[in-house]
This record gives sequence, C-alpha cells and structure tokens, in this order.
Amino acid sequence: MAPPLPSCPQPRLELRAIRKVYPAVIANDGIDLAVMPGEIHALLGENGAGKSTLMKIVYGVVRPDAGELRWEGAAVEMTSPAHARELGIGMVFQHFSLFETLTVAQNVALALPGKPALDDVARRIEAIASRYGMPVDPRAHVHSLSIGERQRVEILRCLLQDLKLLIMDEPTSVLTPQAATALFGTLRQLAADGCSILYISHKLDEIKALCHCATVLRAGKVTGTCDPQRESTSAMARMMIGRDLPTCQHAASTGDGEPRLEARGLSLVRSEPFGTDLHELDFTLHAGEILGIAGISGNGQQELLAALSGERTLPDAAAIRLCGRPCANAGAAARRRLGLCFVPEERLGRAAIPSMSLADNALLTAHREGMVSNGLLRPQAIADFTRRCIDAFDVRCGGPAAEAKSLSGGNLQKFIMGREILQHPKVLIAAQPTWGVDVGSAVFIRQALIDLRNAGTAVLVVSEELEELFEICDRLVVIAKGRLSPARAAVDTDVEEIGTWMSGLWPGAALAADPRGDAPGHAH
Repeated sequence: MAPPLPSCPQPRLELRAIRKVYPAVIANDGIDLAVMPGEIHALLGENGAGKSTLMKIVYGVVRPDAGELRWEGAAVEMTSPAHARELGIGMVFQHFSLFETLTVAQNVALALPGKPALDDVARRIEAIASRYGMPVDPRAHVHSLSIGERQRVEILRCLLQDLKLLIMDEPTSVLTPQAATALFGTLRQLAADGCSILYISHKLDEIKALCHCATVLRAGKVTGTCDPQRESTSAMARMMIGRDLPTCQHAASTGDGEPRLEARGLSLVRSEPFGTDLHELDFTLHAGEILGIAGISGNGQQELLAALSGERTLPDAAAIRLCGRPCANAGAAARRRLGLCFVPEERLGRAAIPSMSLADNALLTAHREGMVSNGLLRPQAIADFTRRCIDAFDVRCGGPAAEAKSLSGGNLQKFIMGREILQHPKVLIAAQPTWGVDVGSAVFIRQALIDLRNAGTAVLVVSEELEELFEICDRLVVIAKGRLSPARAAVDTDVEEIGTWMSGLWPGAALAADPRGDAPGHAH
C-alpha cells in the first residue's frame, strides 16, 4: 500500500493545458496534471496515448507547443534534461538513454554534478545496487548488458541524484516478482521521504498496490482520474481502452507434436567480458506448444537467443536441431529458410532500423513472402504485406511509409510481432514479446501467440514476466547462470516456485558459488 501523503497544499509539479503536435498526430491535447510532494501518481493509457511525450516535456527533452509547467508553485520553462536534473527531476526512460561504449559508472557519472571520481561513483553504485536488490557491475560496458540490466542502470542513475521527482516508465517490465516487490519498497520509502513519483505502467495490479492517484489518457487527452486503491483493475482498464479488457483463450496442449527445436549439450563461451557462459543446455520444443524460459536478466538469455537465432554459430552442428536438421553451425539466414522466425528483445536497432520505413523494415525479414521476384523488389507486394501487418495488429502509425522511430514503443512492438507471425513460421522465438505494451495490446499479442501455437507452430517465449508465461505457456524452464532447470508443465507449478528457481534454487541445481554472494542476475 502507498504511504500516507504529507499535508501540503501546493503541488510539486503542475501541468496546465499542455499541448504538443507532431506532423501525423496530436500527442498531447490540453493536458492538466498535478503531483503533490510524496505522492506516487500513475499515468495510464494505451500505447500512443501521449504518456511518454508528456513525460519528456516534464524532463525537458521535448518543448510543448502550448501550455504552462509549474514547479513548486512557480512557472518554469524546462529547457533541457540538465535543467530538469538541477531542479531535482530524474527519469527512467522506456527506451534507454545510455552511451553503449561507456561503462556503467561512466554513464552514471555523466548525470551527476561536477566531475566525481569514477572509483567513488562505482562504490556508490554498488552500495545502492546492493541495498535495493538491483545487482549490476559498475565496471561493465553498457553494450554488453541485457535490456534488464540496462534498466537497472537507469534506475540507479536516478537514485544517486538528490531527487524531488522521479519519473518511471515501465520500471518493472523486466524484474522478477521478488525484485519488483523490493523496488516497490524503495519507491514507498522515497515517497515517505517526500519525493514525488510519476509512474507509467501497464500493470494495473501494481498501480493498485503502489499509487495514490491515477490520471488516464486516451488519444492525447485526459479522460479521468481515480484512486487506484478504490478501483478494480477491470474498471481502470475500461477507462484506458474504452471497453472491457479481453482475456486470452488458451486450451491445453497435447504436447505430442513433432520436435521442431532441440538443444543437446548446448554450451557457449560468452563473447563479452561481462556476459554469461552457457553450460550443457538441453530442451525440446514441439510443434503445437509454447515453451517459456523464465529468468532474471543477465543469466544467459542473450547468449541463448544468439545461439538459437544463428547470430552465433557453433562448430558442433548437432548441438541445435531445427525441424530435425542439425543447424548449430548455420547462420541466421539459413535458419530462416528452414522455417525459423525471431523477435529480439531490443526493438530499435535490432528488430527494426529506426530511420527506415515500416515497409523497408518488413522487407528485412519477410522478403520471402513474395516481395522479391527474379532478384527484383516488388514494391506493391511489400506495401501490401506491411498494410496487412498494420491492420491485423492494430499498429497506430502513418502507414507503410512511416519511419520505425516515429511509432510508440508498444505500436512498434506490435508491428515487429506481426511481421514475424504473418510469415507462418514453423518455429517462432520471441524475446520479451509484450515489453512496454499496454494491457489491451498485450492480451492481443499473447492471443496471437496462442493462435499460432494452435495452428501447429512451435513457439519459444523468453520473458521475465511470470504472469505472461503462466498465461500462455504449456511448459516452463528457468535459466540461471547459464544453466537450465528441468521443464515443468505450467499447470504443475506456480509463480512462487518459478520465482525461487530464478535464483538458481531448483532441485539438483549445481550452480557455481559467486564469491561476492550476488544473485544470479549479476553481470560478470
């Protein structure tokens, strides 16, 4: 439960009639919002509702076209993120703002005043990381970190500042339930100390448990406010999407389909100094089933996905079999020809090229869908496939010519999922399929994966959202320190057991002890 609000008549942050217009969309249309000292204030809305734009205005990344921003009672024109930080505002972005070639400590130091010594910054990072249960190595280079570890860096960078307002955009999307609970404790303590928190999340249960107040946006406008602790999650969902939230329809799998993806003794030495070695992994994924891989970020997910997708090859071809054919020594293109499709966890830069149109991004992986004839591109076929993807997956954008970077995170994710699913793969590997996606779209994507499985595709889902895995998966395994747990039928286990296994504590586990006593999520 959120801590009681301190008595204070004046908002710490007040937005009055904020408006921001882009060429293809009105992102914010007359937004009013007030956040009190010590208040945890949720901002709810579908993908593309204008939440991220509004927060970028508060943080000085984007200038509003009209309206007024007031800070502690005085009108202020937020000129830059540095200006916002000077006032005591910190922000954790959904798409991270880190320099990949710098270390964690160097990235954090850039956000601190003056020129702090890196050794001192590293010690502060380790102390706060240990205190709040977010292990990360301050000496690691950001490019070697997983998405979840990068998010921890963003959160830690804010926690090292003297905060008055913390803006958090989907902060628990890659945390285990236990780590999310620890984070909530941190946020409640910050609020009790007088720090205001603006909290963007699509997880309505955590908003109910954490927040004092919620403002709901739809199509760039405020459609209402509520006390989350007095509203049901279904009522809040209706405020967000204008209708009752659908539910996934998931019948039990027979589990007797042919093996489509097999790993046998799969071992891989990390390619990055702070990566994770894979140790003798064994699993079988059958046609017509969804196998989920749970785990804390940084425990070998990146290395496993690279090995399965063909980004990294192995000398022993039999270590991975795809549709019965040894393929561990084959590259990504060869595996796609065998029927593999792949959704990486990093949307911008990996799954899609930001500056290219949706049509050109569709061509990158779906060119076998009649887009090329005799070595020549077929523009109409490319446009038709892209429109079909946009329509089928309700991608809100300016059409096939829209640049990938112009879409909200959730809409880009829907496009990427649609692009791969519409190729009717024999095997689909999806990493964090609904990361940063609103509740309605998340249900849609999960149902699309279930429907694909029902059509006979073998689906492998790598996710740190246990609720998602239990909702759609037939079987579950856990990855910790580069090792896999035994497989369990989803109906024969629960969140608590899998959460415990994510710490490496399954029966018969033989994890090497970490001399520093870190959780398995620590980057080595």
